Amino acid sequence: MQAEERQFLIEQHLQKVEFASLEELSEKVDVSISTVRRDLTLLETKGTIRRTHGGARLITPKSDEFTFSARDTHQLTEKDLIGHAAASLIKPNQGVIIDAGTTAYHVAKHLGGKASHIITNSLPVANHFGSDNSVEVLVTGGVIYPRLGVLVGPLAVESLSMMHADIAIMSGGGITLDGVTNSHALLIDIQRAMLKSAQHIIFCLDHTKFSRRSVSHLCEISAIDTVVTDKQSPKVLVEQLKQSNTKVVIAE
Repeated sequence: MQAEERQFLIEQHLQKVEFASLEELSEKVDVSISTVRRDLTLLETKGTIRRTHGGARLITPKSDEFTFSARDTHQLTEKDLIGHAAASLIKPNQGVIIDAGTTAYHVAKHLGGKASHIITNSLPVANHFGSDNSVEVLVTGGVIYPRLGVLVGPLAVESLSMMHADIAIMSGGGITLDGVTNSHALLIDIQRAMLKSAQHIIFCLDHTKFSRRSVSHLCEISAIDTVVTDKQSPKVLVEQLKQSNTKVVIAE
């Protein structure tokens, strides 16, 4: 593959996902990471992308599809019900990891003074608890993506490896019997670190995520303790999840 073709594919991929790690781009165009670095340097001189620690991001995305504010307008009623139901599963004084998904944000809104400490890579979640003296908030390091309201990258992953919580509140792009998937490799990296740092894993997924596969595989069903969803989720898959020893909570 010629350099021009590689760079076109890299830019095209970033137009779809907005940001990507070096490893993801290397796999996408089937070359070494060092070659991807050189391609990114050339693309950066053209002003279309910007190098970040461990990857690259698009400077001017074509749409607001992935912005936090745009995503948080989808299935608002369901997300709020799921948030309330998931928050009710958390016992007083537990430590809670909350990821950067919009449904996870609605869990944060219903936590009140329950948690002893919150660990998050979500700027909206951190801001929500910013003036709450009843809870200690630990924010991961990493690269800020303002439109997504998220901290990602190697520093975020490394900081999570040194933290621990009783519960992790997670989100995803889709769930099937093969597991949970999500849209960005950089999100996948930090979510996997969250999975390792918590004793009990709760995925909060509205009905639109059921029987859907997103870009990157996050985890197997066996890694999940509880799924909280709304009553519109397909009954067949809900029953299959229960049969696989995953607790399913339907938010009413």
